[in-house]
Amino acid sequence: MHASHAIQVYKSIGAHGEVKYSQYPPQNSKKIEVIEFRSDGRQTDTGKMAGKTNATQNVPTQSPEDQRVAQLEARIQEQEANANAQRCQSLRNNLTNLSVGGRIYEMDDNGKRQYLDSREIEVKRERVQQAITQYCS
Repeated sequence: MHASHAIQVYKSIGAHGEVKYSQYPPQNSKKIEVIEFRSDGRQTDTGKMAGKTNATQNVPTQSPEDQRVAQLEARIQEQEANANAQRCQSLRNNLTNLSVGGRIYEMDDNGKRQYLDSREIEVKRERVQQAITQYCS
């Protein structure tokens, strides 16, 4: 799982020894543990305890809104990648069907089968192969 798909929770120890959990990095804590959870709720890593001496030490500078936008953009990219993978698989399946041989048909607007001759099949096979070459890497 990519880090962009993980949910981060910050565990810190407050000034009076209390344990705090937050989705935002704490400002005034001596120790911070970053806990990452996968989308299915399981931990990706047990986290790292770090002695924090000042507020400028490796604290993400993104605002909560920027973090939310970045997470949404990462989800959109993942969904687009999944959709593209499905399209590529569909194109490959189509090419396999066109290459197997036998009678191949398409349905017309009335639901009637229109059988393709060998020239039409070859043209479709070439077009599908071009699409695979262009869109599937």
